[in-house]
Amino acid sequence: MEEKRRRIKKKGKEGWNKKGNKWEREGKHAVRVGNGGARQAEEGFYKKPSKLSLFLSTPNPFLPLSLSHFYLLTSSTSFTLQLLGSPLSLVFCICILRISSTRKMDLRRRPIPATAHPLKTQKLNNNNLTTTTTTTTTTTNATHSHAPSPALLPLYLTNALFFATFFSLAYFLLHRWRDKIRTATPLHVVTPAETAAIVSLVASAVYLLGFFGVASRTSLDELSDEETILREDSRAPGPCPAALLDSPATKKKYNQIPLPRSKSVDKSVPNELSAPPPLKAADMAAPAPAPAPISLSPEDEEVVEAVVSGSVPSYSLESRLGECGRAAAIRREAVQRLTGRSLEGLPVQGFDYESILGQCCEMPIGFVQIPVGVAGPLLLDGKEYTVPMATTEGCLVASTNRGCKAIYVSGGASSVLLRDGMTRAPVVRLPSAQRAAQLKFFLEDPLNYDSLAVVFNKSSRFARLQSIQCAIAGKNLYMRFRCSTGDAMGMNMVSKGVQNVLDFLQTDFPDMDVIGISGNFCSDKKAAAVNWIEGRGKSVVCEAVIKEDVVNKVLKTSVEALVELNMLKNLTGSAVAGALGGFNAHASNIVSAIYIATGQDPAQNVESSHCITMMEAVNDGKDLHVSVTMPSVEVGTVGGGTQLASQSACLNLLGVKGANKESPGANSRLLATIVAGSVLAGELSLMSAIAAGQLVKSHMKYNRSSRDMSKIVS
Repeated sequence: MEEKRRRIKKKGKEGWNKKGNKWEREGKHAVRVGNGGARQAEEGFYKKPSKLSLFLSTPNPFLPLSLSHFYLLTSSTSFTLQLLGSPLSLVFCICILRISSTRKMDLRRRPIPATAHPLKTQKLNNNNLTTTTTTTTTTTNATHSHAPSPALLPLYLTNALFFATFFSLAYFLLHRWRDKIRTATPLHVVTPAETAAIVSLVASAVYLLGFFGVASRTSLDELSDEETILREDSRAPGPCPAALLDSPATKKKYNQIPLPRSKSVDKSVPNELSAPPPLKAADMAAPAPAPAPISLSPEDEEVVEAVVSGSVPSYSLESRLGECGRAAAIRREAVQRLTGRSLEGLPVQGFDYESILGQCCEMPIGFVQIPVGVAGPLLLDGKEYTVPMATTEGCLVASTNRGCKAIYVSGGASSVLLRDGMTRAPVVRLPSAQRAAQLKFFLEDPLNYDSLAVVFNKSSRFARLQSIQCAIAGKNLYMRFRCSTGDAMGMNMVSKGVQNVLDFLQTDFPDMDVIGISGNFCSDKKAAAVNWIEGRGKSVVCEAVIKEDVVNKVLKTSVEALVELNMLKNLTGSAVAGALGGFNAHASNIVSAIYIATGQDPAQNVESSHCITMMEAVNDGKDLHVSVTMPSVEVGTVGGGTQLASQSACLNLLGVKGANKESPGANSRLLATIVAGSVLAGELSLMSAIAAGQLVKSHMKYNRSSRDMSKIVS
């Protein structure tokens, strides 16, 4: 032991070190005793280099060259940063600003919306899918074009530089902080080199986050309720599936066909349309001028020819051109040439095609104009509502408006929501009917409900399983799931929950064969007794008591005539016809008009129009009690067409736009009651017109086109 000890004298002080391969502090020097011999170092406590460090820093034929070189690179970078200090930080930040100003990190390559100030257009290079933005500003004397300055380095070299810089700086800072911890130096005391390293590390991290799009993402918990429902109940943003090429061979074939770049692109999608000036009496007698023909640039003409010849598929124009308005105009012209039919009356300009991409409509060539009228005010549950109705049927809005007036002067209507739950019914097949019955009993057992609800509810923060109803046909089992869906109509939401349950059931029933996620026991977009009896969506009842004088003066009929007509027409007549849920006069008229105006699914008018209208004389036969019962009103205030500008404006008029953050589902439930109240007004007015014998006269007066407005007024 005496031979292994060594004595040191420093400034009159003596000290002996401990055993082993350690360093002992002795003033400003330290001694190590053991296998490595003596060594002096700066103030601090050190250990011998780790085996990993020696292994990485020593050339090794069995170690990949990239790993060894990276370790040596990070070590050399640490030494270089200590020499350069803060000047490197300044230069590095300037480089980042320079590169960021010349590169666009938008991976989706969405075109820039048109504005009223500079005209911004995009040019798409079909070879490398690189988008270049050119901003042109027109002045009174000359036109100046500002083009982006060239990049300092190619993109792959820039990314490699920032990757290497980020990890090198991270290694350098970790190495320095380890030394500070061992020497008991405060971490907040930094040198100029460490300051430069920290600034450069943050700058490189910002660049990398911006490049990969991480900086613009938020977690699900940070989103609002409306944004969350939109994510869960609508398709993901981006190009629609029809705009994507499926097979690799097809991609290679179509990508070899270059599309010409547009030198001057007319977006044709203004954000706001200026209101036209009021028409004069002389102008009203003349027919409306046809829309001006769309002139295509030579580059667009080449694309049209490519679409007509079949070398470029029509459905891929949006994804290949990157400009939805331009794609619609080109597709429209190609359709005219292929069919030999004119689309002169179908407008294409003045619509935001970006808003429907991948969400509402594929392969657009224009838009159909449907006038929107308002009926009301509708006094319902103590509140007034102005009801928007999109229709081309004359007298419909006027008739509903008269019914709203009769309800208003009689004190208003009241409504009650009976149930709220969207349904989806998959069909599965099992080896035998006995096995199908076992699965049915398993699903209907209350002891299994909690476990099934947990699996179902994982699909969404708003989906909550309510019930499971089963029906057997041979060895086939139909399972009708019902759940709440918040303010969304909820078809996609309930489908995701059902898929989770089906996957869960495969564990206990591996012999179960899923035939389809929908087995028509739901039942969606079809007249079905299960919806009429069990309900689907929102089940609503709305009623009102119309006073006798209102029936006589506003509706121009009598209480006795309305009660008799309702019994013979809506009840007996519908029964003779074998109607299913059609015990009403024209509920589908009002439902369809409101659905189109507010962005609902028009096809769901089938089951949403299930309605039975009841009329009864009350108060000794003087007043009229009228009610409508609608068991399956399927509406939502988020998702689908509700997010389009026009439909969103109509929802805002009713005060039910978007999701209700305080009480999820309140807006969609309120919209369902408004639909029922409007149906009540429409039923009341139409039945009064039929009872008074005014139906044909009113339609001949208001449902026929006339250029002389003075005759209509008289």
